[in-house]
Amino acid sequence: MMRLWALLHFVTVVFVYRAVAQYSSDQCSWRGSGLSHESHRRDVEQVYLRCSQGLLEWLYPTGAVIVNLRPNTEPSPANLAGLHVCIKPQPHSQGSHLYLDRSGDLRLLIAESEQPQQKIHCFGITDGALFVEAIPKADISRRITAFRYELVSSRSPGAHLYPHLHPGLVTCEPCSDEEVLMAVCTSDFAGSGYFEAQPSFATDKHSQAVLTLSRLFRQKNAIFASGGAKARRWTGRVNVPTKCGVPHGGDKYLLTGSVHFGEAWLGCAPRYKDFVKLYSDARRAGSNPCQVNTD
Repeated sequence: MMRLWALLHFVTVVFVYRAVAQYSSDQCSWRGSGLSHESHRRDVEQVYLRCSQGLLEWLYPTGAVIVNLRPNTEPSPANLAGLHVCIKPQPHSQGSHLYLDRSGDLRLLIAESEQPQQKIHCFGITDGALFVEAIPKADISRRITAFRYELVSSRSPGAHLYPHLHPGLVTCEPCSDEEVLMAVCTSDFAGSGYFEAQPSFATDKHSQAVLTLSRLFRQKNAIFASGGAKARRWTGRVNVPTKCGVPHGGDKYLLTGSVHFGEAWLGCAPRYKDFVKLYSDARRAGSNPCQVNTD
C-alpha cells in the first residue's frame, strides 16, 4: 500500500512540475507527439504558453490538446482587455480541427481542409482556450498539425486597420492625436516618407503599397531595406485595407504600423506636417510620450 501511495505521489509531482515548467516565461512554443496517446485515443493534454507569439507542432495527432495562451505579464483584467489570439496554420498542417473552447462549448475555428490556405483567424483571449482535436485515422503517419500564433491588442494605435481582428468591420478613420503620438513611439515601424502612386498588389481585401522613407525611426524584422548610407532612403511594402485606398498627390506622411506573421500592416499615417505640429504642441505641454527628432 505504501509503495502504491509513493508511486501516486511521484506521478502527481511530475505532473505539477510539467505544468509549472510549461508556464515558464520563455515558453513560447510547444512540440509534442500523439504517439503517447496511442493506447488512449481520447486523451486530452493541457498546454500552457505565456508569450506574445510562438509555434505549436503536434506530430501524429491523436486525442486532443487544449492550448491555454496568456501574455507574459501579470494576469489582470486590464492586461487582457482588448487582447486577441490570432492563429495562422502552416501550409502542411493536417490531421486536426481547431476549435474555440469556452467552458466545454466548442465552436469550429479552422477545419482541417482550410488549413493549407493559411488564413488568419483571431478571437478574444478571454473568449476561451484553443481546442485542437485530432481526426480519427487508422494511419496517422506523416500527419502534423502546425500553426503560429500571436497575441494582438485591438487597443494599440492603428489596430482598426488590421482586418483579421474584426472581419468585415475595418474602419478607415484617421487615428486620434493621442493615438498618433503613441504610434510613433510604440509601433513596430515608424518613419516619414511617401506612398508610391499605385499599389504593387491588390485583392478585394487588402492592397500592398510601396513606401519610400526618407527617415526611419524604428523597424521590426527588417521590413524596409536601406538604399545605402549616402542615399538615406528605405523602401518596403505594407498591407493596406483595399477599401481605405492609398493616398495620392506626393505628400509626405508619418508612416507607422505593425508586423504580424512577418507581414507589415499600415497603422496611423497622418501627413507629416500635421504630425510635426501635433508633436511640437505636445512637447511644449510636456505630454509627448517619447522623444522624436522631427528636424
